[in-house]
Amino acid sequence: MFTGIVQAVAHIAAIEDRPGLRTFTMDFPPGFTQGLDIGASVAHDGVCLTVTRLVGEHGAEFDVMQQSLALTTLGSFKVGDRLNAERAAKDGAEIGGHPLSGHVDCQATVVDVRQPENNHVLRIAVPPEHMRYVFAKGYIAVNGASLTIAEADRRAGWFEVWLIPETLRMTTFGDKAVGAKLNLEVERITQVIVDTVRDTLDERLGPLLPALEDLLRERGVDLAGWASTSR
Repeated sequence: MFTGIVQAVAHIAAIEDRPGLRTFTMDFPPGFTQGLDIGASVAHDGVCLTVTRLVGEHGAEFDVMQQSLALTTLGSFKVGDRLNAERAAKDGAEIGGHPLSGHVDCQATVVDVRQPENNHVLRIAVPPEHMRYVFAKGYIAVNGASLTIAEADRRAGWFEVWLIPETLRMTTFGDKAVGAKLNLEVERITQVIVDTVRDTLDERLGPLLPALEDLLRERGVDLAGWASTSR
């Protein structure tokens, strides 16, 4: 488990490709790897990876499967790129953000960047099937950082986060321009509640849907448009 509080920015020192596997050698700031053991978990831009080898004083290697490369932004990184890093939480650790699993749900895209005084605003577009879990004032993990959603337009399919200077200093968000891809992990409690409510409604209203659809057609309701905006 992770807390969503980014502890360091790591650099990719080397990449090695083998059949079905890519190995990243990561270089961390001094002190980050103190006490780090083979088999430990470290989140990189929100993706939980396992230490396979320690390298020098500040480095470690991590193996990434092809599925993880395809589902996350890790497949697009090259040597020299920077990632947000957080070691796994220990028992009794302060949860400064919200609990994260390190399992990315989807990739999202930066569609706008604004810089009001002393702030940095990212507008992020989300795939429709995941937008149902995004609510203003709720939590979401973006590249492994626990962030509060400032505003969300569920019909347009985007949300915004406002980042203070300290967040920019401790993360890679200042590097992200329009078009940049980001890893998202939705807040699990929100996901469970939304899915439970949807399943319950489907179960109870399912037998009534044909009659409801007929009634809506009689009243001239565009069912295709109604379905796309109600989910």
